[in-house]
Amino acid sequence: MIRDTFVRNPLFPMAGVLCAFWITATSLVADSTDAESLPIIKFTYSPAHGLGQEKGVCRRDPSDVIKVGDTYYVWYSKVLDEPGAFKYPHGYSATIWYATSKDGHHWEEQGEALGKGGPGAWDEEGVYTPGILVADGKYYLGYDGADKPWSDVSPASEGLAISDSPDGPWTRHPDNPLNRPTQPRYPFDHPRNFDSFRVCDVSLIVRDGKYWWYYKGRGHDRTPAQTMMGVAIADDPAGPYIKHAENPVVQGGHEVLVWPHGKGVAALIGWVGKDGVNRTIQYAPDGINFRAVAHVPNPPGAPGGYRPDAFTDIEDAEPMSWGLGMSHPDRGDPYLYRFDCDLSGLDLGD
Repeated sequence: MIRDTFVRNPLFPMAGVLCAFWITATSLVADSTDAESLPIIKFTYSPAHGLGQEKGVCRRDPSDVIKVGDTYYVWYSKVLDEPGAFKYPHGYSATIWYATSKDGHHWEEQGEALGKGGPGAWDEEGVYTPGILVADGKYYLGYDGADKPWSDVSPASEGLAISDSPDGPWTRHPDNPLNRPTQPRYPFDHPRNFDSFRVCDVSLIVRDGKYWWYYKGRGHDRTPAQTMMGVAIADDPAGPYIKHAENPVVQGGHEVLVWPHGKGVAALIGWVGKDGVNRTIQYAPDGINFRAVAHVPNPPGAPGGYRPDAFTDIEDAEPMSWGLGMSHPDRGDPYLYRFDCDLSGLDLGD
């Protein structure tokens, strides 16, 4: 589903003004001893020029950022406030657009990357919340899709589109959707599966020669705050992706941003979710068994990061240091902004 970003994410009072947030410990971590022992991460925020607030335009849910040659690329959901836009600005009837930048601060929108599916398709109503993978000289765009106007009883699945160039054209995978809600073992087991209702929000990395598809899952009769994070793994970038037996790998996480960090995998957990899990950076030496290693009281909304070693599969990966997030103001149109952080000194304990 769309990465629901609550209004508490950082905003800038005016374009061009840098807002730095010096973090102090709070009671959001369930155990006070744990809160005192976790290091505090400082994030700073600045405009993403060219993708800022624009009347009647909703830009939201940016992908992770990649660099091709000397150019950065990002994909995102876009929908206009016009007839046919379902519940604007939620983005359920969006299509996926993309923008490029030479410096990561000034962006130029290039156009639509992926439109809606055809009549009767699983993604007929909208495509949104993209994630990106680069492998074997090709580009793999993961995304969410809806077959009808969204409601509280609508399930969600994820698909993949493939291209030889970051500029497209994109071809949908013939077996879409590749990631579906987990089916129950028995009728009464259905609500117990953490991802029995919706699977959304893909973040892709390469690790141990395999392709890891991290996603959020939500069960029947569960709220957004009860969303958890899972992973599916494939031998080929086009799949099939097999869900890991130890899912969920994080007991929270309504927005998914994962990156290789050192010898393991790190994840930024945002505003919404279980106390002690939300507003943290989690780390797993094996990519599966995550634990909190830092406290982040003001994480970016619906973030996508620039992850230098997301697809290199090396043993000492460089940490994420910047990316794009989404502002969802009380009034006005959602837009994208830039975040920066320094995770180089994070104690991973491995």
